[in-house]
Amino acid sequence: MKKRINNMSGQNPQSISTQNYSNTTKLVLGSLLAGSAAILQAAGFFTGIGYAFSMLTTLPIVLASKLSLRIGFMSYVITVFLLAIIQPSELFVFPFTTGLLGLSLGIAFKLWKSWISITLAGGFGLSIGIMFLLYVLRFPVLGPAVSSILNFKTSITIFLFSLFYSLIWMCLSKRVFVFLSRYF
Repeated sequence: MKKRINNMSGQNPQSISTQNYSNTTKLVLGSLLAGSAAILQAAGFFTGIGYAFSMLTTLPIVLASKLSLRIGFMSYVITVFLLAIIQPSELFVFPFTTGLLGLSLGIAFKLWKSWISITLAGGFGLSIGIMFLLYVLRFPVLGPAVSSILNFKTSITIFLFSLFYSLIWMCLSKRVFVFLSRYF
């Protein structure tokens, strides 16, 4: 085990192989990650600290997508179904914001190695989700102060915020990958 840890410590976080996990192990890990994502997203019910836990929902979906794209998508869908049972009011938020960001980042981690590409993919995914909620479904995801009428200035601000938020999650996810590769 110590030899394995020493060999993996110098690896690039994107090159860490998950091939040594069986399909059953991936499925179990994906379902556990989906359950934790649902619990974290439902924690938004508790104001204050609950919103902080709700933001952490992105990480389990990124980790599940890093295991396998199929497992990542299944975890995303399972989380949506669990939220329908646990906290139905979060059904508008998760699929289009934190969940979509996690799925976009997970897919980008599988496809590209460049941090710019990964950040852009996550930023595009998140901004498309937020704009879909705001402009198509007319759901006030950004609060009542932001109009649901299409506005170029608001759209650019959403996109820039999404890029910044995606960059934060890309860096955090890389650190978690490195941590997990050392011990698992």
